[in-house]
Amino acid sequence: MQKELIDNNPILKLSIEFAKMILDYCDVLQEMKKYTISTQLLKSGTSIGANCMEAQNAESKADFIHKIKIAAKEADETQYWLVLCSYGNNYPDTILLEERLTEIQKVINKILGTAKRKHPFSYILSFFIF
Repeated sequence: MQKELIDNNPILKLSIEFAKMILDYCDVLQEMKKYTISTQLLKSGTSIGANCMEAQNAESKADFIHKIKIAAKEADETQYWLVLCSYGNNYPDTILLEERLTEIQKVINKILGTAKRKHPFSYILSFFIF
C-alpha cells in the first residue's frame, strides 16, 4: 500500500529518491569524519519527505498546507547545508543533489500555490454536482 502511494505521488517519489541520495552522501561524509555537517544534512534532507508523507494524512486543508510549508523549510535548510559543502574544502560534489533539491522545491511551491488558490470548500461542492 505505501509503495503504491509513493509511486503515484510525484512529491513523495521525488523526496524518497532524494532521501536515498542524501543517505549515500552522508555515508561518504561520515567516512571523511565530517560528522557535524553529515548529521545536519541527514536530518533536514530526510525530513522533507517525512513531512510530505505526513501531509498526506492531514486533518484539514490548513494542516496540509502547514505540513507542506514545513517540508519547504526543511528543503531550504538542506539547500544551506549543500551550499556550505560546495564551498567547503575537501567535500564531495553536491551538484546532482542541488539539482534534485531544486526539482523538489519547485514541486513543493506548485503544491502550495495550488492549495492556497483553491476555494476551501470547492472539494465539498464537487460531491453535490451531478
